[in-house]
Amino acid sequence: MKFNFKYSGNSKVENSSSATGVNFAPDVLREPTYFVGNLDNKIPFREAISALHNVVTADFNFQPKDNTAYLTWLKSQEDVWVAEATGELSKLKDEINRLQSKLKIVRSKREKITAPYYKAQRAYFQYLYKRDYAAWFVLDPVITVHPDQVFFECFSKDESVYGKLSCGYEVFNNVDEFKCGTTNIDYSKKLYDEFQKIRTYKNTEFKINPKGFDVKTTGEETYREVKIDLPDSWVRGFLQVSTAMTSDKVSFDLHPIDIANFISVLKRNKEKTGPRAIKYILKPGKPIIAVFEPWNIEIECLQSIYQGNKAQEIRVWGRRRITLLERLLPITTKFTVHLLGSGLPSFYTAHLTNEMYFTLGLSGWTANDWAQSTQLDLLMPRTKVPATTMQSVYLELRKDWLNTASKIAQNLKIDEQTVQQSLVTFTQAGKVIYDLKNNVYRIRELKREGIDIEALRFSSETDKEAYQLMENGAVSNLKSNSLNQKAELSALVKNKYNSSVVINSDLKIVDGKCTCNDYYKNKMTKGPCAHILATRLAFDKN
Repeated sequence: MKFNFKYSGNSKVENSSSATGVNFAPDVLREPTYFVGNLDNKIPFREAISALHNVVTADFNFQPKDNTAYLTWLKSQEDVWVAEATGELSKLKDEINRLQSKLKIVRSKREKITAPYYKAQRAYFQYLYKRDYAAWFVLDPVITVHPDQVFFECFSKDESVYGKLSCGYEVFNNVDEFKCGTTNIDYSKKLYDEFQKIRTYKNTEFKINPKGFDVKTTGEETYREVKIDLPDSWVRGFLQVSTAMTSDKVSFDLHPIDIANFISVLKRNKEKTGPRAIKYILKPGKPIIAVFEPWNIEIECLQSIYQGNKAQEIRVWGRRRITLLERLLPITTKFTVHLLGSGLPSFYTAHLTNEMYFTLGLSGWTANDWAQSTQLDLLMPRTKVPATTMQSVYLELRKDWLNTASKIAQNLKIDEQTVQQSLVTFTQAGKVIYDLKNNVYRIRELKREGIDIEALRFSSETDKEAYQLMENGAVSNLKSNSLNQKAELSALVKNKYNSSVVINSDLKIVDGKCTCNDYYKNKMTKGPCAHILATRLAFDKN
């Protein structure tokens, strides 16, 4: 997938003894989006935007040790060890010393000849690192301006961590002008270093430069064009995050000292065997308990009482990614945790001020990144909404840029479930995002181009396969039973696989089982298999 960007100059921070100017260069190929205001909460913003940078640069995938130098040395020693192992060492000793002396001279000459090359190579990579650091990453961050807030979004290098910094207008003591929309911003390592110079005694102006849209034909040389050939995984990851935010969750609050204790345990211990999980023990009216496996270190969060009505235990993996929240600990009043289930994604929202909050989204585990493996959109209702209705819902949301499904349904006088399904479809298409903290849907157009509603019918190969199974009559013996406001479905797929599905009152899949190999390996941690989804589709059709 080709993404084209055109920046008006470079993003920069201008520092003086009395003032700091934060000037982001937006993508001028998008619809004009700009914002100008004076930053009030300077230190929280500095720490939060720095934490966002830590997300961008994070890579938690296993990095094997580089043994190249050791293997080279080992190869050079083979002849010596073979000679030492023989009984003729005394005869060969002088010959070995003579050859080693000659080899030392040859290696010295080689290093002298290749030194300029390696020096130039290091200088080149240092140049890239300093001058075009953004090229080392998948994509510059996405920034969205809304009537009530400005928020940044980004992904980690391994695509398993999602970061979002939201700044309400109360974070600024003076907002001069703004225009709502979404754009990409130029965000370099040098800009990050300049952020560290923000101080409370300096007036800080925050600007997404509107002048970048004023120049039409003159001053073209000031624009910087970037063309990046991106894998579809980047866009897919954003869509999966948005879908996860709308899924059913178990939520609770944690005190910052609890997260500090979690990070302390992870820093002081190194696991050598599995399971590498945090087991949250949740009991109504009791302090939340976190058990770190395999050490079984138990942390009782005495200041964090679980307010839910049902006792349960939930395990989450990829826990070391929580260390990305460490920089936020001194400025956070509380953390709100949202768990989708054992082995499924989780979200940690840090409440920095009344109007500034940081959301960290973690995939089920580090190797199960948002882009490649997570298929949470397949759990959502599959009802097909007419394109005209979807357009009406989108235009109604666009009026105020943010709203709830119930208010949109009330304004349009249509069924709320239809509105909900339309919003979920737009969420999966990258046109809308769900705000976990405020429980509203927001306009956020990930791509400049419009969307093809028909092209959204299949969100993945699993989705496509399930539709083909249903349309080809591969689902037989379909049965349904009602149980506690849920529907339990069972069927035989392809005369081979026995599948069962549990659907809640919102028509979302909450559980499922199948006798196929995919379910045996992954259960529901990567979304339902094609047979489970085909069973549900057959039920929807009937």
